[in-house]
Amino acid sequence: MSKQDQKKIDPGTIKAIGVAWTLPFELIVPMIVGGGIGYLLDRWLHTAPLFLIVIGFAGFGIGLRDILKTASSLDQKQPK
Repeated sequence: MSKQDQKKIDPGTIKAIGVAWTLPFELIVPMIVGGGIGYLLDRWLHTAPLFLIVIGFAGFGIGLRDILKTASSLDQKQPK
């Protein structure tokens, strides 16, 4: 890519690419952290994988909420 082509890249495009790269992590990280906490609670309390499942799903819900919040904020910033 030449220097002239680099000048033509829209800053909004770069921001959109950055957001697109962070969205999967916003979903996966809370689920992994919740599952890890659930696993540790299950080991400590000697229970079936109850906490692992419940807190893992809670982490999934939190990640999904964050993704929807990010998507709605990006949608509001777009000019119509």
